[in-house]
Amino acid sequence: MKKARPYILDSDVFIAAKNSYYAFKICPGFWDSLVHHLGKGNISSIDKIKSELLAGQKTKKQLSEGEKDEDLVQWVKHDLPADFFASTDDEAVTRAYTEVMLWVQRNPQYYDQAKAKFATEADGWLVAYALVHKLTVVTNEQPRPLSRNRVLLPDVCDQFKVAYKDTFAMLRDLSVRYEWKDGS
Repeated sequence: MKKARPYILDSDVFIAAKNSYYAFKICPGFWDSLVHHLGKGNISSIDKIKSELLAGQKTKKQLSEGEKDEDLVQWVKHDLPADFFASTDDEAVTRAYTEVMLWVQRNPQYYDQAKAKFATEADGWLVAYALVHKLTVVTNEQPRPLSRNRVLLPDVCDQFKVAYKDTFAMLRDLSVRYEWKDGS
């Protein structure tokens, strides 16, 4: 069996997982498998995604009132190895990012507000990093090549010939299995 290219994860992979199928209390194995596959060199993400995930943390006022950081923020801060999020501070990645952003900004298909929103997100950096390092992007977004009001990650990946898959395809490729265990 041919080994797949390593995967680089979009923030929606983490957010959708914790909000649904793989909530921390329901499926801790999902989160453990991410750390395991980081150690095997199969998956990672980038610093810009980390920033998006940490943006979910509570304000200082909420924390002073006894509210804890959101589960995902706690996991990113305390359970992930420091090398999970690769630095995008690299000349080749910056050049690729410039190409991605120029393509988006010059593309007459997209409305200005879609271009502006894309410019504030990590998606352009994710595509650039994947392009330079020959990685497969993992996202839950679906391609919509005719979209005008949103620049979608799979459509940008297609433009730059960057492979992408969804979370379930990645888990299948990595032969990840979650076994049921009686919690009582």
